[in-house]
Amino acid sequence: MTRVLVCDDEPQILRALRVVLREAGFEPILAGTAEEALDRAAVRPPDAAIVDLVLPDGDGVEVTRRLREWSEMPIIVLSAVGDEEEKVRALEAGADDYVTKPFGPRELVARLQAALRRAGNGPEEPTIQADGLEVDLAARIVRVDDHEVHLTPIEFDLLRTLARHRGRLLTHRALLVEVWGPEYANDTAVLRTHIANLRRKIEPDPGEPRYIRTDPGVGYRFAS
Repeated sequence: MTRVLVCDDEPQILRALRVVLREAGFEPILAGTAEEALDRAAVRPPDAAIVDLVLPDGDGVEVTRRLREWSEMPIIVLSAVGDEEEKVRALEAGADDYVTKPFGPRELVARLQAALRRAGNGPEEPTIQADGLEVDLAARIVRVDDHEVHLTPIEFDLLRTLARHRGRLLTHRALLVEVWGPEYANDTAVLRTHIANLRRKIEPDPGEPRYIRTDPGVGYRFAS
């Protein structure tokens, strides 16, 4: 059974997540403090972690950073704080995703399952498919509903990066560094322009994106 470390200082949240995770087939390992979470993870490493941002003896960003020193397990950060700077801080510390309270149990379980699927990936898929969109990574060909779509090299690299991390929220900075290089790390205007161009080419309705979702002020994710 997949073991999931859950760290939150609110007893009612812990109880609720224990029930939700058990019903979804996971084994929850509960902790109420950062120290307790790190101790439990070290004694018997979990397969994934859900960590609250605000803890009595630290914060979820530091817990994430400490776990990332020795583990590639999926980590989801929870918080009542919807501030984009906090989201970016958590993601840059190594979190795979960020969920703002209050959240729907089904959404959280779906995010966790998607993160676990990504973590279990073997060699890169030769083709990524999603609801009518097909991205042939080797041939660098993109099709929408079996019709080939012509992308610029930058547009293809951007789509490939998003698709390879499907379901995961990628920050503006992470995408810029991956696709353009470190010197473009803060050039969000360049990113937004190319996202808009890419959506016009692949989205059936760019006004209601099916494939590339926006987390305002933070980044983008490819629909899982």
